[in-house]
Amino acid sequence: METTRIIRLLVEKALYIKRLTPEIENAINSELTRLGYISDVDYEALELLMSEMDAGRIKLVSSH
Repeated sequence: METTRIIRLLVEKALYIKRLTPEIENAINSELTRLGYISDVDYEALELLMSEMDAGRIKLVSSH
């Protein structure tokens, strides 16, 4: 599966469930670490996720 697609799917999942779970966050971080860089498409997806979190439409779920 294309890496950009993996990150975008993870972001889409977080947007759909309106939560950034530790599992989603860890999967995104793992892909970014594996790649060693961030593409423009990945950056835009993550920027959207962060703006939705800033607006309060996406909750950050703790690991507790």
